[in-house]
Amino acid sequence: MDDRTVVVGAGVVGTTAAWVAARDHVADEVVLVDPDPGSGASWVAGGMLAPITEAWPGERPLLELGAASLRRWPAFADAVEQASGRPVGLRREGTLAVVVDSADREDLDRIVGHLQAWGRDAERLTGRETRRREPALGPAVRAGLAVPDDLAVDNRLLLAALRAAAERAGVVVRRESVVGVTESRGAVSGVELRSGERLGAERVVVAAGAWSASLHPALAGLVRPVKGEILRVRARAGSLPPPTRTVRASVAGRAVYAVPRDGGRLVLGATQYEAGFNADVTVGGVRDLLADAERVLPGIADYALEETAASFRPGTADNLPVLGALPGAPGGLLACFGHGRGGILLTALTADVVADLLAGRPVPAESAAASASRVATLEVSS
Repeated sequence: MDDRTVVVGAGVVGTTAAWVAARDHVADEVVLVDPDPGSGASWVAGGMLAPITEAWPGERPLLELGAASLRRWPAFADAVEQASGRPVGLRREGTLAVVVDSADREDLDRIVGHLQAWGRDAERLTGRETRRREPALGPAVRAGLAVPDDLAVDNRLLLAALRAAAERAGVVVRRESVVGVTESRGAVSGVELRSGERLGAERVVVAAGAWSASLHPALAGLVRPVKGEILRVRARAGSLPPPTRTVRASVAGRAVYAVPRDGGRLVLGATQYEAGFNADVTVGGVRDLLADAERVLPGIADYALEETAASFRPGTADNLPVLGALPGAPGGLLACFGHGRGGILLTALTADVVADLLAGRPVPAESAAASASRVATLEVSS
């Protein structure tokens, strides 16, 4: 048997897993396999580290998981930058959650009530106070929450830094497709590539996002694609500067966010569809996203539209990731998928979980809600 660990999927989660495995010397060789590393949901992401402003009634486990990961993010960012010699683009300005009508204000009130019940802090603001903090906000903004601890990161800088850290640590990257995990006598024996080659391994970490379910029968039905579209826009000469903080808004019950990037740029999202693996960016999705964003940030009408993109978040039945060994799966197979809309946020905690799983140590107690041992209780995803 080859003393090799194979990680399937080179998004943020998979690349982090490969880097951790190589850093900790869990095998003689760590191989990261993906036909197009750094693409997919990790590339088409806002990069919000915002468990508080994304909190919704009924999702306390996800809030707690996200909060545990957020606490790790500054140290995680420092470690990646030191290991790679590259910046990750961590932004510490905080987040504003804003609303534009009375119905949305009621939603904001409910969120505040839940956050207070959970012991989480947020500063309630009037519309005028909210606009004073971010002059780019328009007069339609009626109220807001200031959440200084909800941060953001440049997902594309992060991907590049993680890839560099992984390669510096000795990870071998193979630009190929995996069609399945192979096994022998109750344990994984490696993976089969689309070319027909079989790559032997003692451990296989499946981190292929929404595509993970197809790689072994034990994974079937555990994750599904949830389509999301984003726009990237840039302030032009003479246009109003973008906000300095992440802005999350509710417009007639629809969520929209604007995440700052360097160079006067913003990432706008987020549409969400159950549309299978259809990656088309729809005219209606772009229209609605721009209309909602412009209501909150009127100045973006003068911005340049630089990019439209769509990809697939890996969704699970309870909106929580699946991390660890699965009941009934062959030994050596580790699940690391299902991070949904919180993939970037949850990466810092996932790094610690993967390190402990590969070393045979107990995983952090805060990650219990994401344990793969719960999968027998999940409804099968369609």
